[in-house]
Amino acid sequence: MDLRRLRSFREVAAAGSLSRAADRMRLAQPALSRQVALLEAELGARLFDRHGRGMQLTEAGQALLDRIEGPLRQLEAAAEEVRALSGAIAGQVALGMMPTVAAVLAAELAQAVAEAHPGIALRIVEGYTGHLVEWLQRGATDATLLYGPAADLHLRARPVFTEELVLAGRPGSLPGATVTLAEAARHPLILPSRPHGLRAVVETAAAAARIALPVRFEADSFAVLKDLTGRGLGFAILPRSAIAAEAAAGRLGIARLHRPRIRRQVVLALPPGRAPGRATEAVLAVLEAVIRRHAEAGDWMAA
Repeated sequence: MDLRRLRSFREVAAAGSLSRAADRMRLAQPALSRQVALLEAELGARLFDRHGRGMQLTEAGQALLDRIEGPLRQLEAAAEEVRALSGAIAGQVALGMMPTVAAVLAAELAQAVAEAHPGIALRIVEGYTGHLVEWLQRGATDATLLYGPAADLHLRARPVFTEELVLAGRPGSLPGATVTLAEAARHPLILPSRPHGLRAVVETAAAAARIALPVRFEADSFAVLKDLTGRGLGFAILPRSAIAAEAAAGRLGIARLHRPRIRRQVVLALPPGRAPGRATEAVLAVLEAVIRRHAEAGDWMAA
């Protein structure tokens, strides 16, 4: 199967139209259209529905995209690795992480990678645990941060840090500087929905303490969780590090939880059966240095 056709197909799928994809690839639109048509003829399946607003993947097109995204990235990374053997480390690296971790790490990590390895193009992919695992398994990301423990994952994973969860609310509304989970459960709560790893951590702790959680609102967006909490619509249970800036600015109040204290472990996972390339190893080394700085500052407990 011709790699040029697969790359053309991937770019059209990402752009949603031939004209936009042609502009991105610096190709004539008829030439790009021919590549897609040849691929459809080779596979014997229509990959796009064409309409006035652009091109939308068919069921067959989506199935093909899901299956080639990882292998294509691996082939492109392999070529970049070979070209870089005699020079500076370069290439593209996709790193997955949860929104609450990205809020703390993403910008700092990107800046550190840019300074240490200007030839590396870093893509930070935000998502929740189920999506992050899926993207890693199919090769869409090169490594990812996930909720632990590592033993629960069928991946090459190791702990990197543990952090404390706190009760967050509108300033002045918290029942005390330190509250039990039972006391927190007397108030309406704002939590992510059940597929979210953070919700699982909180519910596991509550179940062990035989405490029912009165969930008033659910929101899978970290920004929405903070906004609802800041408006006084309820209390959220969130990582302390993720809302430290809001607490310092007086936009949110924080109370420590005890009986039980709730902590979450974050692990670094690598794809099964594939060794990381030089660029990925370089990014992971920078990531570990950034995590150490946060641990030394007291934000997290390093593994």
